[in-house]
Amino acid sequence: MQRSRAREDVSDSLARVAALVLLVSTGAVPLRALAQDAGVEVPTSVEEERADFDVASSDEELPSFGATARVERAREDDDGRASTTVTRDEIDERLSRSAPEALRWIPGVSVQQTTHGQASPYVRGVTGQQVLIAFDGIRLNNGTYRQGPNQYFFTVDLATLDRIEVQRGSASTRWGADALGGVVLAMPSEPTLDPRREGFSIRGRAIGRVGTQALDALGNARPLDQQLVAGLDASGRLELDAQLGRDVAVLIGGSYRGAEPLQASGTLFSPLNGQPALVPLIEPLDGRTQRGTGFRYGAFDARLVARIGPELRLIGAVYGFRQYDTPRADLCPPPIGFERDCTIFTEQFRTLGYVALRGSAGPELREVDVTVSYQRQHEVRELREPSLFATNQFRDDLDTVGLAARLGSRRYAIGNEAGFRVRGGGDLAIDVVRSSAYLIDSLIGTTRELSRGLYADHGRFYTGGLFVELDVDLLRFLRVRSGGRVAFAGVRAPADLASGTQRVEADHEAIVGRVGLELRATDELSLILDVDQGLRTPNLDDLTSRQIIGPGFQFENPALAPERSVTYELGARLRVPRLIDGEGALSMDAWIYAMEIDGAMTRAPRGIADCPTAAPECRNAFARFQLVNVSGLSWVLGAELALRLALPLGFGLSTTFAYAWGEGPTPLLSPPPGQERVPLSRVMPVNGNVELRWAHEDTRLVIGAAMRWAGAQDRLAISDQSDARIPLGGTPAYAAFDLRAGWRFERPPGEPSLQMSLVVENVFDQVYRVHGSGINGAGRGVILQLEGSI
Repeated sequence: MQRSRAREDVSDSLARVAALVLLVSTGAVPLRALAQDAGVEVPTSVEEERADFDVASSDEELPSFGATARVERAREDDDGRASTTVTRDEIDERLSRSAPEALRWIPGVSVQQTTHGQASPYVRGVTGQQVLIAFDGIRLNNGTYRQGPNQYFFTVDLATLDRIEVQRGSASTRWGADALGGVVLAMPSEPTLDPRREGFSIRGRAIGRVGTQALDALGNARPLDQQLVAGLDASGRLELDAQLGRDVAVLIGGSYRGAEPLQASGTLFSPLNGQPALVPLIEPLDGRTQRGTGFRYGAFDARLVARIGPELRLIGAVYGFRQYDTPRADLCPPPIGFERDCTIFTEQFRTLGYVALRGSAGPELREVDVTVSYQRQHEVRELREPSLFATNQFRDDLDTVGLAARLGSRRYAIGNEAGFRVRGGGDLAIDVVRSSAYLIDSLIGTTRELSRGLYADHGRFYTGGLFVELDVDLLRFLRVRSGGRVAFAGVRAPADLASGTQRVEADHEAIVGRVGLELRATDELSLILDVDQGLRTPNLDDLTSRQIIGPGFQFENPALAPERSVTYELGARLRVPRLIDGEGALSMDAWIYAMEIDGAMTRAPRGIADCPTAAPECRNAFARFQLVNVSGLSWVLGAELALRLALPLGFGLSTTFAYAWGEGPTPLLSPPPGQERVPLSRVMPVNGNVELRWAHEDTRLVIGAAMRWAGAQDRLAISDQSDARIPLGGTPAYAAFDLRAGWRFERPPGEPSLQMSLVVENVFDQVYRVHGSGINGAGRGVILQLEGSI
């Protein structure tokens, strides 16, 4: 009861702060007039503003030391929270295969892969609907995002990205619904817009990449032609960067990737009984090929940027992704069923188009970001059962219209040491889903439409809100951050009598808030305390979906309520620009956190009698689940460390460490004694990585080595215990080593250049699996990338 009252007190306090900030910042009086009435000295020029109020960061720029040894100065808009950015240089040096895979070097992030052509980031122990993913500030989360891992971040073409930022911890005040565990922000590359250029200029870029695991496949029992293409993964991209006069530029590109089935180092065994993991099926002829892991995709993009003011840009962009024939490895074949049965995503498409106005609109309005977007997610999955001459086909199309506006004032100085800044805005996203299902009988050649698909057809989901943030510098060494959001969401879904689907009509409103302090103890060291709230409302998947998931079959619960979170975190940020005789640099971020989730949506076991009508997949499943709001608080506690050290002679060292522990009320109605609280599902074990790098400035040669490691995870939720992706008894510990090399031949801008990157992956051929994944990690192999520009 004391813990419950404490939580209510914190929530009430945050709600009051949010409401107060909203009232103060809604524009009842002009901001300049309000500041002047309060005796605030208002700067009259941007230069004066920057000179008088740059109290958040050091006056000295920290030097850059390459991909893994870069020491960056904390950005002024980093929100005083745990955040990490993966840059384009780091992506190219590590030769990450996909956008999710690029995140596996970030502390507090684990990348789960049900199959080779899909991946889902876990942030501080949560994923799916509890982590917000955005592309260029546009939310990718929609009304059909699942409760567990999903494949949608894989549909972001890594070749189009300039960087990916991960903000860890609850963040619904700024970003809205679904940001319980964190936010993943993917930022695309921009075309070159150089105001010094006149007329027309164009630059082309070509990238080719090939990965192979053929060396370890040679000599096995498979035919020679199959040995030579073992683990072959080939991709390429062509890109044109054109500038049309001084104020218009365009970037156009296209990518393709084709991957043969992924080779593992061998079979993973249960730590409990020594038996092989149930999935995936390892081909017996070579003991390495993981069945159901091949795929192919193509992607296209076009981005136009026009300068319409000194610091204001108009952007028009379209991005498309077309993925074909991607089996789900844990269901191809399933652990229980015929060997030729296979669930396969025959089509996984995403198309995004938007127009945005961004930049600065004058001395008062220093930040402008207004975006109107349209997005379509198209998916066709098939459950193929050749032995029964049957195929169940599910077709889903989800259309999303979005509007977002974020504005920020200039900084207003109060005397010589204090000042404030206000940000605010609003967002709205509306989803409409078309969902259908068909039974195809290949024996007699008929196709029959079923009464419903995975979701209620013509279901609608909307989410949005209004937010405001106030940053106040009380002294040169103390900053207070606060904010609030009024959030709203709702679902409309029709009934279907034939399948027993209930009508759903629900609306939700809430206020969330945030308070934070940043104390600059020295020029190099900052101490940060932050409390932020998260909110997730039930969506179409929670309230209407029926589908096969990893642990079994999950069906809808129309009575679900929202889940809320509060993250309490304490951090230290150290930036030392010079270490030894003016050379070298040090960067360190250390965080401890506690995230509580109230009313967490958790999978509860169900019996055959609980199955909806007209749902034979439910009755035939080996396990059945339904989402419920557990009564009481769930907790995720953890710590994170990121250290980067740049040394003389071109050497650099980077290391991370992360630990998370999750526990919540059991979803069982009558739990056994002593099991009233149980582990949360698929929380990452203790893990980290180490990267060592040497770079020669004159020759542009880079050589490095890296290790990723994780401890064993045997704290399993109830749904984990029936999940074939997790070996009996938990996931074993592992350590995987890589070797890297790179060389860059650079010429003056506008002249040809060449870049080569090489990675020898999993040098010691370690058999391993990231906790919760449906496939083993890649076995020993070589990845080579060539990039040329003219």
